[in-house]
Amino acid sequence: MIYASDLDRTLIYSLNAIGVPENTPGLVPAEVVDGKTVSYISQKALADLMELTSRIIFMPVTTRTIAQYKRINLFQDTIIPDYAITSNGGNILIGGEVDKSWGASVGRLVQNESAAAEEVRMHVRSVVHEEWIISERYCDDLFYTFVVVRDLLPMDEITNLAERLYDLGWRVSLQGRKLYVVPAAVNKSDAIVHVRRTVRSEPMVASGDSLLDKSLLESADYAIAPCHGEIFAEQQSGLVKSRYPFTKQAGVFAGDEILQYVNMIYNNLTVLGVGPL
Repeated sequence: MIYASDLDRTLIYSLNAIGVPENTPGLVPAEVVDGKTVSYISQKALADLMELTSRIIFMPVTTRTIAQYKRINLFQDTIIPDYAITSNGGNILIGGEVDKSWGASVGRLVQNESAAAEEVRMHVRSVVHEEWIISERYCDDLFYTFVVVRDLLPMDEITNLAERLYDLGWRVSLQGRKLYVVPAAVNKSDAIVHVRRTVRSEPMVASGDSLLDKSLLESADYAIAPCHGEIFAEQQSGLVKSRYPFTKQAGVFAGDEILQYVNMIYNNLTVLGVGPL
């Protein structure tokens, strides 16, 4: 069985996202930068994940760049996955090394199917004013991340921007203070389908919280999302009816319920004789 999961706000949580005081019992540092803990995982979720990874294939699937993924101590020192998908699907790491053939194929698709990055940047800048942007980054030569003052963003205009960029072959996702602008070919679903063919393991469980995770969840046999983030907001709006369950808890302890769900699926499949495959 494969368990493929988004990381931030799904399994690991920054100080802005944990939803509880930092000194709450049951939190374990997941990422330490310059001696300071910048993200946490629930102690119970970590224990369940460590136990599961001894029996299944676990794959982190993240929008983080390669460098940002590699600074997560948890997945460099404690749980070391054989495969990891970074850059929102733009890069695949095998044994910690970049799969160059996959990166080249994604690059060709982006060039053929999406508008040029600078053209898209100009569209964003025409809507998101300079004083609303804290920082801008072109990540792994694939997509943009804008850290913004969210309260100042005109959401109607962001929605209209997303529609315009959709026609140009790009996708927009607002996650907390981060506005992601990503070519359609750079997606988690295509990357996970590629890795599934490689590892030849079925079935797959997935988890994630943002619109950039929707393709990942839809490509899985079983999926779960936390009751926070864009996917949950869509569900709450009544405009979208998701086929997968949501956790009861928001914040860092949603990870406990996510791992309970994955473990339940594994146990059920094992009874049927397919879990260990």
